[in-house]
Amino acid sequence: MKTIAFFVPQYHRIPLNDKYWGKGFTEWVNVKNAKPLFEGHVQPKIPLNNNYYDLLKRETKIWQKDLAQKYGIYGFCYYHYWFNGKMLLEKPCEQILADKEIDLPFCFCWANEAWSMEWTGKKTVIMPQFYGDRKEWKEHWDYLLPFLRDERYIKEDGKPLIVIYRPESIPCLTEMLKYWRKLAEEEGFPGLYFASQSAEFNLDKSLDHSEIDFEIEYEPQTSRKKMANKKLEGLKEIRRKFMRFCERKFGWDLRRYGQSTFNKIAGLTRPDYDATWNNILTRKPENEKSVPCAFVNWDNSPRYHERGQVYIGATPQKFKKYFSKLVKRTRETYKKDFMFLFAWNEWGEGGYLEPDEENQYGYLEAVRSALIENGEFPD
Repeated sequence: MKTIAFFVPQYHRIPLNDKYWGKGFTEWVNVKNAKPLFEGHVQPKIPLNNNYYDLLKRETKIWQKDLAQKYGIYGFCYYHYWFNGKMLLEKPCEQILADKEIDLPFCFCWANEAWSMEWTGKKTVIMPQFYGDRKEWKEHWDYLLPFLRDERYIKEDGKPLIVIYRPESIPCLTEMLKYWRKLAEEEGFPGLYFASQSAEFNLDKSLDHSEIDFEIEYEPQTSRKKMANKKLEGLKEIRRKFMRFCERKFGWDLRRYGQSTFNKIAGLTRPDYDATWNNILTRKPENEKSVPCAFVNWDNSPRYHERGQVYIGATPQKFKKYFSKLVKRTRETYKKDFMFLFAWNEWGEGGYLEPDEENQYGYLEAVRSALIENGEFPD
């Protein structure tokens, strides 16, 4: 089983972050400044042995590669930041490309959102996104090509896999991906595989999905939307019955009132870990393109504070049980030999496999045990 973990590279300084967030800013700043928001809320999260690493250091990348291989992670899906020729956080992957000793498979997820100050509640855009036309698409392709050619780059049937974070945000999506497929064939590839990560894209059937080969059920967002929609439908039905009752009994016309109250009720800030995993393990795949995704945990309060979401009930033991079931389900129900995992090092959103002071290597050991239990541990 190819377990591919999402990997965020924001663990080294860049000028843009220094300018807007303060000199020396990295993701570790948010992690260190996190506060517990309620009784039993474990914050801040502390890396084991205070390993607040710098991703530009070679020993950090070697350590991560060795750790992933030891516990059965097949490869990393690095977030790739491209803004019409401008790049952010690109240096770690460029270093990996040049260093063949970091022999872990990898692929890219183009995080195609504008950078803003949303963490603070502001909408200020600090790096806008622009897609352009064939000239800009070709420039992006030329940058990606050396990575796609690399023997470590993850391919299916010889076709490099490119994940797109939010396909629904790209107005020229179909035309651009067709153009990239043409360029890939000209370079001797048998084609490309494109995967979507966005729950909004995967669940919106009104969008054009024709150029997307795989739809990653990115978790816990996909389950959150599924569960919220189900709850919202129940609330809507309650509302309809109440309105009919008031109209018959008192002659009140309540149709002029919106549903904002019901929407707010449906938007929980402390979702249940077990209920979410139950949704992952029991719902049917949307279609034959669906690819499952596990999640370790989710707590984005280091970034969003009181506006964040904190999943309740996660432990390495629970994760091992659920992950083992999903590995089996990936083969039997989804008919796939690969899956995604949130995440390797999303410390600011609470989704990380890297060892910490609270659980040590517990989540990594859970991955290894689950893979062995299913006969899927890599040779």
